[in-house]
Amino acid sequence: MLKKRERLPFDSPDRVNRLVEGTKVSGDIHSESNIRIDGTVDGNVTTTAKIVIGENGIVTGNLKCVDADIEGKLLGDATINGVLILREKATVDGDIHTQRIHIEEGATFNGACQMTSIHSEKSTHSVTSEANNEL
Repeated sequence: MLKKRERLPFDSPDRVNRLVEGTKVSGDIHSESNIRIDGTVDGNVTTTAKIVIGENGIVTGNLKCVDADIEGKLLGDATINGVLILREKATVDGDIHTQRIHIEEGATFNGACQMTSIHSEKSTHSVTSEANNEL
C-alpha cells in the first residue's frame, strides 16, 4: 500500500533546489529554500536559506543568503547573513560580507572581506589569499 507523500514546509532543510552538473542557467535565481549548484549559473543567486556550490559548480554573479558552503567557483560578491565556508577547492573572486567565515587550506579568495557581528562594531579585513586560511 502506498502512503501519500507528506509536504515539507518551505523552510525545511530537506527541501533543496538542485542544479545538476551539465546544466546552465542564464539569469537570476530567487528562492525561499536551500539551493545546491553543481552546474553553471550566469546571474545572481538569492535565497532566504543556504546555498551550496559543489566542486564543479560555477556562479558568475552575486550570492545573497543566510549560510553558504562553497567548494566550486564564485565570480562575484557574496552577502552572507550567517556562516560562509570556503572548502579546499573553492575559488572566490569578489568581495565578501559575512558574519562568520571559515577558509580551509587550499581555498583561493581574492577580494575584501567585511565581517559584522551582533555583539561588536564592524571590522574590515582586506584579504588576498591563495592556499591560505589566515585572516
